[in-house]
Amino acid sequence: MNYEEHSEALVEDRVPEGAVREHRLDRSYVCDLIELLTAHPNGLRRWSVMRALRKARENAGRDVPQKFEDDVERAFRRFCANSDAANAPDRLPGSVLFYRPPERAGEVWAVFPGKTETWLKTNLIERGR
Repeated sequence: MNYEEHSEALVEDRVPEGAVREHRLDRSYVCDLIELLTAHPNGLRRWSVMRALRKARENAGRDVPQKFEDDVERAFRRFCANSDAANAPDRLPGSVLFYRPPERAGEVWAVFPGKTETWLKTNLIERGR
């Protein structure tokens, strides 16, 4: 058992099953957001993000839950520089991946270039690639 499997096993032993599933979903959505927003360095409007992620999941035969948009937005906000969660005192350094470009009007989401590589290396989950 490698470190990542051991770490995951410890989390699963101590955390209720629903919370582990939610954690995995959040990581999956963050990976999807990184992939999409990296291809759009100036960011995308929230509506375009949701449409692109939904279409990608449907094309890949992946589940699109009823609360899909809520879950994706929660994952974005959790790692967004413009959110309260990002400014929490217990926030780990390097866990701020996304931001809202101030020069763009409306609800635009973007990813910090170069900040995602470390996060992906430590949090990447098996996605069938």
